[in-house]
Amino acid sequence: MIPAAFDYYRPETMDDVIAILQEHGDDARVMAGGHSLIPMMKLRMADVPHLIDLQAIDGLSDITIEGNRITLGAMVTQHDLIAHDGLTAAAPILQETALQIADPQVRYMGTVGGNVANGDPGNDMPGLMQCLDATINLIGPDGARSVAARDYYESAYMTAREDDEVLVSVSFDTPSGGHAYEKQKRKIGDYATAAAAVQIANSGGIVASASIAMTNLSDVPVWSDDAAKALIGTSCDADAVKAAVAAMLGDIDPSEDNRGPVAFKRHVAGVILTRAITRAWSRTTSRA
Repeated sequence: MIPAAFDYYRPETMDDVIAILQEHGDDARVMAGGHSLIPMMKLRMADVPHLIDLQAIDGLSDITIEGNRITLGAMVTQHDLIAHDGLTAAAPILQETALQIADPQVRYMGTVGGNVANGDPGNDMPGLMQCLDATINLIGPDGARSVAARDYYESAYMTAREDDEVLVSVSFDTPSGGHAYEKQKRKIGDYATAAAAVQIANSGGIVASASIAMTNLSDVPVWSDDAAKALIGTSCDADAVKAAVAAMLGDIDPSEDNRGPVAFKRHVAGVILTRAITRAWSRTTSRA
C-alpha cells in the first residue's frame, strides 16, 4: 500500500519545525529515520497530512561523551551506535542492542530518536533507555525540558511528549559493571517476543546495583524496580535470579497475538531474563 497524500516539509532550523507543528497541530508529525512512521502511514494506521523531515537540522546526529555523561542526538542511527568505538567502550550494551534490531538496511536509516519517541511497545530502545535511567530531551514552543525515560511512556503510542514538541536527544550516565541485551524473535527483522536489558554492578562478589527492563511484554516498556531489588545484596545465585524473574513476571502484562498466547510469552520472558541476568553477571569482572 501507499500512504494517503501528505504535504512534505524539510526545515533547516528547529524554530521552523516548531512553527509547523504549531500551525498544523495534530495533523503534523515529525519524522527521523521513518522506519516506524512510514510503515504505519502505508498501512493507514497513521494519518499524517503534514510530514516534517528532520534530516536537514544540524546537530541532531551528534554522539557526545563528556566525562561520565553520554548524549545521543535524535538522528543518530542504529548503525552509528554499532560503529562508534568510543561509545562501545563507554556503554557496550548500546552496540549489543543495536545489532539485534531488524537488519543492516534498517539499521542504516532507523534512528534512536524515532525508536524512542513514538511509544511503540515493540521497539528495543525504550526499554534500554529505561534500563540506563536515561533522560529524554524535548524542545517545544516553551523551550527545552527533560523527562525521565521511566516516566515517558504512558500507554501504547502515547507518551509524555506534547504534539508541538520534538525529541532532540537522549542522555544518560556511563553504565558500570556487566551488561546484556537478550532478545527472542521469530525471524530476522521481527519485533521481539520478549527482550531484556540488564546492567549489574559487582562489589566483592555481591550485586551492588542492578537495573532491569523488558520489551514488548506490555503496552509500555517495563522497568522493574522489584526485579532489581531481588538481586541487590545477593551473590546473583540461582535463587536470586529466580526471585528477580518472579518479580518481573509480576510486572509485565503481555497480550496474545501472532507471536503466541500469554502463557507462552510469559515463559519466554522468564527464559530471556534469566539468560540476560546470567550473562550480565558473568561480565562484571571484565567488559565483554
